[in-house]
Amino acid sequence: MIMAFERERMKQSAADLAASGVFIGTSSWKYPGWREMLYDESRYVWRGKFAMSRFEKNCLAEYAEVFKTVCVDAAYYTFPSLPYLEGLAAQVPADFQFGFKVTDEITLKKYPNLPRFGQRAGKPNDHYLQGEVFERGFLQPCASIRRRVGVLIFEFSRFFPTDYQHGREFVADLDSFLGKLPPGWPYAIEMRNKHWLKQEYFDCLARHDVSHVYNSWTEMPSVGEQMALPGSQTNPELVAARFLLKPGRAYEAAVKSFQPYDQTKEVNDEARQAGTRLIKEGKKNANRKTFIFVNNRLEGNALQTINAMLEAAASG
Repeated sequence: MIMAFERERMKQSAADLAASGVFIGTSSWKYPGWREMLYDESRYVWRGKFAMSRFEKNCLAEYAEVFKTVCVDAAYYTFPSLPYLEGLAAQVPADFQFGFKVTDEITLKKYPNLPRFGQRAGKPNDHYLQGEVFERGFLQPCASIRRRVGVLIFEFSRFFPTDYQHGREFVADLDSFLGKLPPGWPYAIEMRNKHWLKQEYFDCLARHDVSHVYNSWTEMPSVGEQMALPGSQTNPELVAARFLLKPGRAYEAAVKSFQPYDQTKEVNDEARQAGTRLIKEGKKNANRKTFIFVNNRLEGNALQTINAMLEAAASG
């Protein structure tokens, strides 16, 4: 367990790293399993019982007492409203940096056959890579908290042969899209097709100063392997990594194995080493920002994974 004194040590470590441009935190934050590790349960008790609604509404403020960044996965599922974003910003200090996953309305070429898409399921998406839709639905609301926006992540999940037969066709569409985006925002791409991690993809991102997000995911090479690919660091001023799943493990299997995310169930040395390396390299590069996001479904408890990375980085 991460006891109180370790919580304070993690708080100081996260603050020191943020001051040198390295922001480390978690993917989402509303996990009751973190009570008495990160969260003080007594803050969320109502009439003698733990109140989930009170917890989910207010726990970001307590999270931000320790960490200086978080990845907002919720933005992937619906365009964020201005009140929602301003509500998030109101709970965190001025030096806090959000990572936002861009809404899938922009990155899905065809709507998957999932219940949440309703009548759109299985149909082509007219808003795919539409810059005007992205600007209106995502950037405009974000403008009000622009100083708090650390990285905007476009996630491209699995494509099908009916979408693209070749990766170069996707790269051509991506190149056109990125070329039309408003400058000055911290854009990044999370690619989940390992076969498309080719030089032409990295060159495309580099042309537009867009970062490739190193991501640990089911069908992807490890973060360390991605870091070793020539040209994979596509933006010298912004590096981002998301430690989500052990390569080869399905999302559903991780959820089943690791809930309620209150302890480490399986140490992933490879991921920890990659995270440690990113921390060390980030500290040495004063002119860049580094964002490292860790998910519970990597090892079972993101807090303990981060703690291990911080300790390893501090030990030399």
